[in-house]
Amino acid sequence: MKAAVIVFPGSNRERDAVAALETVSGVKPYEVWHRDTELPQVDLIVVPGGFSYGDYLRSGAMAAHSPIMREVKARADKGVRVLGVCNGFQIITEAGLLPGALRRNAGLKFICKQVALRVENTDSDFTAKYRKGQIVRYPVAHGDGNYWADADTIKRLEDQGQVAFRYVAADGGDDPLGNPNGSAAAIAGIFNEKKTVLGLMPHPEDAVETLHGNTDGRPMFQGLVDALQ
Repeated sequence: MKAAVIVFPGSNRERDAVAALETVSGVKPYEVWHRDTELPQVDLIVVPGGFSYGDYLRSGAMAAHSPIMREVKARADKGVRVLGVCNGFQIITEAGLLPGALRRNAGLKFICKQVALRVENTDSDFTAKYRKGQIVRYPVAHGDGNYWADADTIKRLEDQGQVAFRYVAADGGDDPLGNPNGSAAAIAGIFNEKKTVLGLMPHPEDAVETLHGNTDGRPMFQGLVDALQ
């Protein structure tokens, strides 16, 4: 599987994404600078976490207009898999690849901790290696992770199986205390309609090796490798 990781000024998780992909696939991905206008032929594009452009205006708003994003959107339209993590989720949402918006955390504080998530849909290359309803734990590190969309959009996401991950309590139960940022319907990650684009706030790339504390993120990358190899 060939992959590309997009790098913006202020990205700080591109190395983690590269390491996760290389660890699982055995192939080092390309790193593509935001001012580039072309992408190599790849099966997967990762838009990593960080603070692109210092989060000025809104998180991801400036990065969404970087030259490379025109090519990312064009490849996504052709079915190339796109994974946006944390700031990457913000960027691809601002770019129109996913509906809704990411707002300030409900508590107005930056959150950095491990959270429990429930896998809501396994009908995608991103989640095929999980079980529906499985509880996984990824770290989060964000100040603008409060997913918001209007009621009609939330209903459509639910009805069409576009909710990929949901925040839950440590025991896997639905509990408002398990929602770290106030996201609507405790949504932690969503797909596009074709399930070829995934955006999520938690960091699966930082739960790939035992030194990370757990390997709950590894099945995501393994599923992508197996599907796109």
